Amino acid sequence: MKNELTIRIAGEAGQGMQTIGAVLCRAFISAGLNVFANQDYMSRIRGGNNFFQLRVCSKPVHAPRRRADIIVALDKASVELHRPALAAGGLLVADAKKYGLAAGTAGFADVPLYALAAQAAGAELFMNSVACGFLTGATCTDFRHAESAIRRAFEGKPAEIISKNIAAAKAGYDFSLQQADCRSFAPGAAGGEALLLDGNGAMALAAIKSGCKFYSAYPMSPSTGLMETMSQYAEQFGIAVEQAEDEIAAVNMAIGASFAGARAMTATSGGGFALMTEGISLAAMTETPVVIADMQRPAPATGFPTRTEQADLDFALHAGHGEFARAVFTPGTPEQAFALTAKAFDTAERYQIPVFILSDQHLAESYRSVRLSDLNMPPVKRYALTGKIAPDYKRYALNDTGISPRALPGLADCVVYADSDEHTEEGHITEDAAVRAAMVRKRFHLKMAALARETEKPQAVGVENADIVLVGFGSTYDVMREAAESARTIKTGFIHLSQVWPFPAQEMEALLKNAKKAVTVENNAAGQLARLIRRETGIKLAGSILKFDGRPFDLEYLVEALETGRLQ
Repeated sequence: MKNELTIRIAGEAGQGMQTIGAVLCRAFISAGLNVFANQDYMSRIRGGNNFFQLRVCSKPVHAPRRRADIIVALDKASVELHRPALAAGGLLVADAKKYGLAAGTAGFADVPLYALAAQAAGAELFMNSVACGFLTGATCTDFRHAESAIRRAFEGKPAEIISKNIAAAKAGYDFSLQQADCRSFAPGAAGGEALLLDGNGAMALAAIKSGCKFYSAYPMSPSTGLMETMSQYAEQFGIAVEQAEDEIAAVNMAIGASFAGARAMTATSGGGFALMTEGISLAAMTETPVVIADMQRPAPATGFPTRTEQADLDFALHAGHGEFARAVFTPGTPEQAFALTAKAFDTAERYQIPVFILSDQHLAESYRSVRLSDLNMPPVKRYALTGKIAPDYKRYALNDTGISPRALPGLADCVVYADSDEHTEEGHITEDAAVRAAMVRKRFHLKMAALARETEKPQAVGVENADIVLVGFGSTYDVMREAAESARTIKTGFIHLSQVWPFPAQEMEALLKNAKKAVTVENNAAGQLARLIRRETGIKLAGSILKFDGRPFDLEYLVEALETGRLQ
């Protein structure tokens, strides 16, 4: 009986790895287990080689592992490509007859995926459901959990399609029972109702719950999943979802919707974010709230469209020409993505600023079991003025807070002026030097001072008396957490930043001043977080553990770097 297993399903794009993976994840969650799943896929609709990998455990798991205990090859090429990733004592599952392979090799399970699909469901294309059923049986999971998950995955499809997928899965399940080696789990201890959720889904649900009524975007991986979820629930919650012709249009649509009074959001990746920068400055000058999510991927230019990276940190801190207040949130888990998206909407509207959520492909598209109790947010509060307005109303009135009264056109009995040029308190163009200085102090100094007082505090775990302290932002949270728990030869703590701007300088100084050795963990080549820490605190860290090959940190990679002292 095992506490955890890592399962990898590999094959060509179009063979249904994601479908199998999602069904298995839901089946394991239904059985009371915890899952973490990530995808590795190429930038093509068909062909190539992709894989869906999931860790399933009786305890919570948070990061990918390097090797898999079970690998299912859905095509011949996957056998040799992924065999090196097989863990000691692992099982490689493939259709020997279909692929022309020699059966009988140790660690090789010959499963007639295609023949079983044809027999049970009438067509070989159901072989992915056969694989799903086989894995359900191979992990000693009750078939009813798989059947329920299949029904959910194909909800809305014709009954015949659902029944054929279930029949194919049952054929794979029955075949697995003939195998001597069944990798069963220790009793699940998940407790409570759980969802299968990725970072994109968490952001979308939080946006909906926060009252977002307008979402515009141009499809750009890995942000597209957010738009798909918003579209899925648009009619139910009265949300206008617009696929724009490009990212320039997308951000300007969101700004326009926000100016009219709707809570608005857009999302993209680095290349699209670059196109949005003039719009970002427009939002800052007109003091129009907008939430913008940047799902980072490797760059420059098109880079690796479907891979992960954390190289837009410097860009997000300075995106848009000129100086103005902004907040930059960097969630590390779906739970944080949910909470910080809610805070982003509140912050944007309260301070009348652009707010950025900096995610990446790894967080955006990795799935895990999330407890419903972890998806709570404070009541939604709106800050705009409506109805009867005082006769002396000034849209950009100067005051001690930096936050001017914001009336909504058509919902307030006054004229609302807005101007992208520098303007007076009333909103009219001006070139007066004194007015300019006063407006900059309002938009920048006063708002930044207020934002700094409510910056998310860094989360520190095991920092006191640690031999080494890991420091990261965004999606490195989970792998730092598990590495700190797993490192055997060195006492390790970690600090995670879920907001990088305004930067929590005082808190970071207090946490780092007595650290024996502190290093950043970053998915970029320049150590951007290490440089930011030095700039804001004056503290130069001992180095960085960097990874910039387009893949996320796996647990073994980080633990080995710690124990061998491999720094950059």
